[in-house]
Amino acid sequence: MPQDLQTNDEIESCFDVMSELRNHLNREEFLPTIRKMQTEGYQLAYILENNEIVALAGYRIYTNLFMGKHLYVDDLVTSNKYRSKGYGEEMIEWLRDKANASECNYFHLNSGTQRSRAHKFYFKPGFSIASYHFSEKLDGST
Repeated sequence: MPQDLQTNDEIESCFDVMSELRNHLNREEFLPTIRKMQTEGYQLAYILENNEIVALAGYRIYTNLFMGKHLYVDDLVTSNKYRSKGYGEEMIEWLRDKANASECNYFHLNSGTQRSRAHKFYFKPGFSIASYHFSEKLDGST
């Protein structure tokens, strides 16, 4: 069953699986970045199987004018060696339950246009393509 992470050791143990999704990550910057994100509402959850992390989700619950209160999934990844074993579905269901328990109006995420396997996965539990997401890379500092 998924659970939220709290300790530095728990967070640091997620690096290898998270870097399967976000391969630009730097191990030394991972914990400080997660801790900064947590001050902005980010939460990190994982599924353990035999003391090994098999799936992760980073998410936020917040309110905006467009959707009202909603749960947004920043990151969702199942370890390559555990894909197609139901862990992604388990994480989605847990996140949906969390959104419902928090009385959210929406449960949503973005997925890169190149991730066609992920798109098939997201359609299965009922997600639909609701909008285009536009972005521009800026030269500003972090």
